[in-house]
Amino acid sequence: MKVYVSIDMEGVTGLTDPEEMHAGGRGYERGCELMTADANAVVAGAFEAGATAVAVNDAHGSTKNVRVDLLDERATLIRGPGKPMRMAQGLTGEFDAACFAGYHARAGVRHGVLNHTWMGKEIQNVYLNGEVCGETRLVAACAGSLGVPVALVTGDEAVCEEARELLGDVETVAVKTGVDRFAAELLPPAVAQARIREGAARALNRLADFRPYELAAPFTLGVEWNSTAIAAGCALIPGTRLAGPRHTEFTGEDYRDIMALLGIYAMIAGQVACGSGVYG
Repeated sequence: MKVYVSIDMEGVTGLTDPEEMHAGGRGYERGCELMTADANAVVAGAFEAGATAVAVNDAHGSTKNVRVDLLDERATLIRGPGKPMRMAQGLTGEFDAACFAGYHARAGVRHGVLNHTWMGKEIQNVYLNGEVCGETRLVAACAGSLGVPVALVTGDEAVCEEARELLGDVETVAVKTGVDRFAAELLPPAVAQARIREGAARALNRLADFRPYELAAPFTLGVEWNSTAIAAGCALIPGTRLAGPRHTEFTGEDYRDIMALLGIYAMIAGQVACGSGVYG
């Protein structure tokens, strides 16, 4: 059994502060250790359930957060920028299951800790085939396009609820309960990571219960930006059209184009925002 793990950071055990998410920020190094420990908990549970190989994809920001020197020696790590499939890099149809760790609720979800979709301030909402979409749905649909089911989602209570609404009886593990976007009631790391390990083992021991989350092509990606300038910049990409002053849309037959395009959009949006000062 081959298991794929996509790990984000906002839903990692113990983290609530944006500074903990970025290199140089207060608490970032400890945040990387906690992120690695959550990944290791999934890896341990996977091997307890009979996994023969586990690949971990660092899916947050710079994608240089997971501490490879602290990673479970039985796993491999996909790390570093320039990954065309971003949060789904390395995922192929050869995997038997996908697990999402450290995930967070989509933009605008009340009580969602550090809630956002793909970018923290530049994006107001993302839509997939006309329906509002968070990162759980984006990556689950990528897995589904390859025939791979999602077995486990860990993060805050809000993303666990979002995952169950989307995927049905998926295994979820909540490591914190949101008070507001930057505050939460937390489980101690030892408790949370034990629950993640147990949840991963439970999920993979009932792998037959899960089905891939499949959407019918064509796939339409809609993005509501916070800026007309970002929307105009992204609309320069062939195939992307303006659907409103701050809205772009793209339609394609291959879901890999959706994942890759989000990465290109993020680069454009980041440059526009960072060069715009208080207007970014």
